[in-house]
Parts: sequence; structure tokens; C-alpha cells
Amino acid sequence: VLNRDKTQNNNKTMKKFIAVAALFAMIFTGASAQFEAGTKYIGASLSGLSLQYSSNERLRFNLDGAAGLFVSDGLLVYANFGYGHTRYTDDVTAGINGRYYFTQNGIFLGTGAQFVHYTKSSNDLMVPVEIGYAFYLNHYLTVEPSVYYKMSMHDFSDNSSVGLKIGLGYYF
Repeated sequence: VLNRDKTQNNNKTMKKFIAVAALFAMIFTGASAQFEAGTKYIGASLSGLSLQYSSNERLRFNLDGAAGLFVSDGLLVYANFGYGHTRYTDDVTAGINGRYYFTQNGIFLGTGAQFVHYTKSSNDLMVPVEIGYAFYLNHYLTVEPSVYYKMSMHDFSDNSSVGLKIGLGYYF
């Protein structure tokens, strides 16, 4: 009787181990499958804190949208568009960007070029650089927090900014 109880406990332990191993395999396989060539991406992000170098525009509210395609495993090319608001100005942004995803953990690095329209007589070209993380809620939907730096080509000291953003991504 004692030997039979010990065998049953070992079987239960083995079943638990196999279940946990299968769960980890599904999680890591599912996340990396989303970064394969041909996968489409739609995203939206919100940033409410942008630290600018100029003293008059320290707090900024941005709402951005993006759509793109993985051109190879781990490499996303996407177009973005957005609206920005500060106490003094509103602006509209359009750009082409790229991200490289490290498939093992969901961390991504991104860069690109963005055209910013402030007023009829004031436009800018920005070079954004970001680092973030794609946290999967399910097989398709992610929460994507990131930190970015946008370098202004028109007025480096007044228009460049550093900020935080939170986004939602849909991979299909």
C-alpha cells in the first residue's frame, strides 16, 4: 500500500511538471510566432508626458495610430500618424518607422522618420528612437509600454523631446 501511494504521488508530480513545461512552450512559441514575416500589425498609443528642452512645452498629450507588416522575422515596417497637443500648439504627425523584435522576450527597438506639421509656416522632420516591450494579453493583443527620444532636425534644442508612451498592438 505504501509503495502504491508513493507511485501515485510520483505520477501526480510528473503530470504537473509536464503541464507546466507545456504551458511555457505554448507561451514562448505563441509570442515568437507573432513576429514572423507576413504578420500584420495595427496599433494605437497614448503619451501624456513628454519632456521637452524648451521651457514653454513641458507637458504634451499625443495620440498615435500605426499600421504595418513584418517584412522578415522580427522586423516590422509600419506607417504612423498622430495628433499632438500642448498648451500653446497642436500638431499633426505622419511617418515611416521600423522595429526590431527580440523574439525570445518581446523587447523591441525602433527608429524611423516623421514629418511634423505645426502651422502653415512651421514644419519639422523628427527622428524617433524607442525601446519597449510587447506584453501579450492573448495570442493577438499586446500592451506595449516604451520610452522614446525624438530628435528634431529643424530646431534641436527646442523641439527634441524624451517621453513615455503606452500602446495597444494587434498582431494578425
